[in-house]
Amino acid sequence: MRIDLPGGAYTLREPVAWPVEAAPAASRVVYAAAHVVADPLGDNTPGSPAAVDWEATLRFRRHLWSHGLRVADAMDTAQRNMGLDWAATRELITRSAQEARAFGDPAALVSCGAGTDHAPDAGDLNTITAAYAEQIETVQAAGAGVIVMASRQLARAATGPRDYHQVYGKLFGVAERPVILHWLGEMFDPQLAGYWGSRDVAEATESFLELVHAHAPMVDGVKVSLLDEEHEVRLRAALPEGVRLYTGDDFNYPSLIRTGSHALLGIFDAIAPAAAEALRALDAAESASGEEDRARHLARYDEILAPTVPLSRTIFEAPTYHYKTGIVFLAWLNGHQDAFAMVNGAQSARSLTHLAKVFRLADQAGLLADPELAVHRMRALLAVNGL
Repeated sequence: MRIDLPGGAYTLREPVAWPVEAAPAASRVVYAAAHVVADPLGDNTPGSPAAVDWEATLRFRRHLWSHGLRVADAMDTAQRNMGLDWAATRELITRSAQEARAFGDPAALVSCGAGTDHAPDAGDLNTITAAYAEQIETVQAAGAGVIVMASRQLARAATGPRDYHQVYGKLFGVAERPVILHWLGEMFDPQLAGYWGSRDVAEATESFLELVHAHAPMVDGVKVSLLDEEHEVRLRAALPEGVRLYTGDDFNYPSLIRTGSHALLGIFDAIAPAAAEALRALDAAESASGEEDRARHLARYDEILAPTVPLSRTIFEAPTYHYKTGIVFLAWLNGHQDAFAMVNGAQSARSLTHLAKVFRLADQAGLLADPELAVHRMRALLAVNGL
């Protein structure tokens, strides 16, 4: 099948029939950070409250669970701080945790972001702590696990590492079970520059590790999105025993997961079938009785994930915080939603040439499930844009 794209005609490969297996990976704990589906008939113009297509949003979470992935919800992939207001976020947390009950324990299947975005004017540490606590309690009441998100308000108000330690130290007392801490780099959100008390990454890391070591029993893991593979490997080695490193590196995830990181990744929203199959290969490699079998399974792991890396690096290219557009675009091409629409009008955040490149790379990675549907929708998008 061929399609005329910006840059020339393109011939699609044969589709890949990825297996569907709900059993989770045994060797790694893996979350896909999930997007929300906008209601195409709702007013999702920039600045308007989010109008969400709840049926399609929950259907997509069932898709992720059906492949054995956990869901990280109400995170930046769901457009927190970029259009998903607190009213919609609160409903998403409740609905997602309730939907998870059909698959098992929601605390094991879904973890949700708790932040301070519902209190945009919070300017002192006590107010910020109270805002965090309110969202943590909302997540816990729903039955989901807690991911303590990086806070724009705290980044603005903190004067140094001690302020971060004061706020987070109190939050561990609010949490009913161990939480995941989220370190989101400024490439994902420029307003988080200097998080943990310093713009120097080495100094920030020292502060972060001090906090984690002081509260290790209440830290399930740390999710790090700095797009720096060497830094992540060093940080992983410095964590207390039992505290996981969840890679958030959408550029280098194959090698980081292979060498020991767990995962909490936005790109796994888009590549869930391939990611799940690769993780099964990694499980087989780590349980193999001989080096030959281990090498064969690792080669399969590499073979599956290698073509997803150019796709991910394109989706997450600068400005990185617009990666959600590519994620939603692929969900639309694959029939997970009926419209290429996003809350806050974010579908316009990437160019047509960018989306055409995403289309080609997704096909090359075997991630266009129904090529006829994908071509039909891509042609419709091109026609709307005069091509």
